[in-house]
Amino acid sequence: MITLDRDTVERLVRDALSRQLDGRHHAPRDATHHAERDVYGVPKLVVNVSARHAHVTQEDLERLFGKGHQLKPFKWLYQDGFFAAEETVTVIGPRQRIIPNVRILGPCRDHSQIELAFTDSIMLGLDIPVRKSGDHRDSPGAWMMGPAGMIRLERGVIRHERHIHMGPADCKHYGVKDGDRLHLRIKSDCSAVLEDLLVRFNPTSKLEVHIDTDEGNAVNYPRATTFELFK
Repeated sequence: MITLDRDTVERLVRDALSRQLDGRHHAPRDATHHAERDVYGVPKLVVNVSARHAHVTQEDLERLFGKGHQLKPFKWLYQDGFFAAEETVTVIGPRQRIIPNVRILGPCRDHSQIELAFTDSIMLGLDIPVRKSGDHRDSPGAWMMGPAGMIRLERGVIRHERHIHMGPADCKHYGVKDGDRLHLRIKSDCSAVLEDLLVRFNPTSKLEVHIDTDEGNAVNYPRATTFELFK
């Protein structure tokens, strides 16, 4: 008969809990109560699909919705202080191809941009680059239309590269820093490994992966059972 000492039993329990917690089904984008770490200090990995959306400056918001307009929160996002707004815009590409009801995310930023998946950009007739948010080099522009007016973005339509929000404890756990890369293994009926996710460090961030709708569809995100970050 095989016997196990207490230290071995505790280690096996911790390993089992770690696998279970890492594989726990992903929280919705509007979750605000998810604990960052479990009782053993293991990061709880949240993976969310980020659908097409826009960011706007206060000046552009007022041109689209009227003087003095303020964004109204519709759903709070997983990262504290950020929200999907009630306001949506119509994005107009070449030859008047349009995508209606593109939601604005708040709060307002110091630059306006539109983030699309590749299938969205094909629908609009645009050739967009994969960029970190705020990096608009070599990117096309588009029109945004709101109830009070239209604005023309000369550039700023991008596919936001897949990335990981991390706080200090998360970076320490994975042995990474801002700008590093990790891979994401996804187990589902369409299992895959997504490579080179960008680490985005912020002292107030909670551990969260963002992939876009094309990537979510490719791995059959609703049926995913396990997510794992690794070097």
